[in-house]
Amino acid sequence: MILSGVLKHWPDFFIILVLLLANAGIGFWEERQAGKAIAALKAELAIKARVKRDGQWSRPQRGNSYQGRHSPATGGHSAADARLLDGDPIEVDQSALTGESLPASCVSGDAVFSASIIRQGEIGALVYATGADTYFGQTADLVQEAQTVSHFQRAVLKIGTFLIILALAMVVVIIIVSTIRGDPFFTTLQFALVLTVAAIPVAMPTVLSVTMAVGARVLASKKAIVSRLVAIEELAGVDVLCTDKTGTLTQNKLTLGDPYTVGTLTPAEVILDASLASRADDADAIDLAVLGV
Repeated sequence: MILSGVLKHWPDFFIILVLLLANAGIGFWEERQAGKAIAALKAELAIKARVKRDGQWSRPQRGNSYQGRHSPATGGHSAADARLLDGDPIEVDQSALTGESLPASCVSGDAVFSASIIRQGEIGALVYATGADTYFGQTADLVQEAQTVSHFQRAVLKIGTFLIILALAMVVVIIIVSTIRGDPFFTTLQFALVLTVAAIPVAMPTVLSVTMAVGARVLASKKAIVSRLVAIEELAGVDVLCTDKTGTLTQNKLTLGDPYTVGTLTPAEVILDASLASRADDADAIDLAVLGV
């Protein structure tokens, strides 16, 4: 583009400029829209903790700090790293952090980390770390800092670099031959410009970005959010995708089947007794399945 400007080839100059701006603009706009969708999803899934401030229990809105005392209970998430106060032992699911499938038993004085789930019990806790300062937050920051180059980017850079080197080599040869022949330098420079524009695929990144943007729109219609356009090509190259079925490809929600009864009991009576023994406040998966009938 600079070479076109120096030689005052304004059509080439503006065409290359438009292509570069289009490539950057399409990528920026699509990833910005994806960022908005992810932000909206995070707002829907935001954890609200029961917090005690100034002697009053409340549930602060998303974005407010949870520093202070809060009370994690059965079925609830720990919204921050906290130290357990006096009370009965609780069962804590820390699989998101440790990968351990069975809940761990925690007693007074133990630490409960953000992203863990209280499977059984209720106890007071004192928050000592929130947001990015939590154990889970620090791990997430490490993941965010990891910078990798996708297969798509490597392929485009490899092709582009090869063509640029080839074009430069040919331009050098042309300049040497023209100098030996005594051709005017301005004419040689114009010829080098034509060769450079023809050899380097300026429109290639734009065409690829547009193609992936169309793919991102199609995926969005199927409720799939693409945060990075290059991820489309990266996933398209996957031969085998392994995933944990439970909760990933299912609703991750228990449902109550047909009750099995003995004697004179009816299914309705069994469900009634089970409902009376359940409590929605505990947010226990089995209790909620019974109460949902």
